Amino acid sequence: MIFFNLLAAVLAVASIAYLVYALLKPEKF
Repeated sequence: MIFFNLLAAVLAVASIAYLVYALLKPEKF
């Protein structure tokens, strides 16, 4: 259970970071 919670947290942080990066660097997309 802890593993799945950690995996979900990592995916959430990665997706948020990707969205912020896409907003800050739109020329790369």
